[in-house]
Amino acid sequence: MKKFEVLGTGCTKCVKTAELIKSIAAECGVEVQVIKETNPEIMMGYQVMSTPGVTIDKHLVHSGSIPSKGKIASWLK
Repeated sequence: MKKFEVLGTGCTKCVKTAELIKSIAAECGVEVQVIKETNPEIMMGYQVMSTPGVTIDKHLVHSGSIPSKGKIASWLK
């Protein structure tokens, strides 16, 4: 199971990103864990300056916008 963290303040974009990851994972039949991380210290540890940020298994893969459906699907493979 892949562990996703959505890094952000809880804004609409961050919530939408977490929902999108869960939705696409369900469509692909992939089990994922999605955590919303709002702690600024953790975000700075990943050097995320623009949210939402997305990590997979503790590796930053995206930041600054809502990722596309295609990009999320590629992370699930």
